[in-house]
Amino acid sequence: MAGRQEGPGAAQLRRSVRRADLRAVPEVRRALRALLGHWGEPGSADVAELLTSELVTNALVHTEEGAVVTATVAPARLRVEVRDFTTGLVEPPAEPVPDESTHGRGLLLVQSLADAWGVRAHGLGKAVWFELHGGRA
Repeated sequence: MAGRQEGPGAAQLRRSVRRADLRAVPEVRRALRALLGHWGEPGSADVAELLTSELVTNALVHTEEGAVVTATVAPARLRVEVRDFTTGLVEPPAEPVPDESTHGRGLLLVQSLADAWGVRAHGLGKAVWFELHGGRA
């Protein structure tokens, strides 16, 4: 839910998604779009939506539990974190998938388009995150 403040000029979205509920992906995108409003340069919100969709989809497809999505937007920065409850850290493939499949490209997109990204272990599970600085996409 949007609106929780963290620091001057910052707003936050926090949404729980249920296991294997891929209908949650467009819902999270819409909520993120509403949170971002006119944030960043043209195209920044589109990149944020794409990367968030990839992380949420990965969490729902590749884990046995649900996930928690947190997006914090400030005037100069957006940070999105998707926390799941399954152990094991993730890494993007070293190279793009050789066939025409759409699977396996999500983390490559995050790696290519985010200003920063990473994975951090939690007591139970992990959080995959990215940051955008609001510049031109």
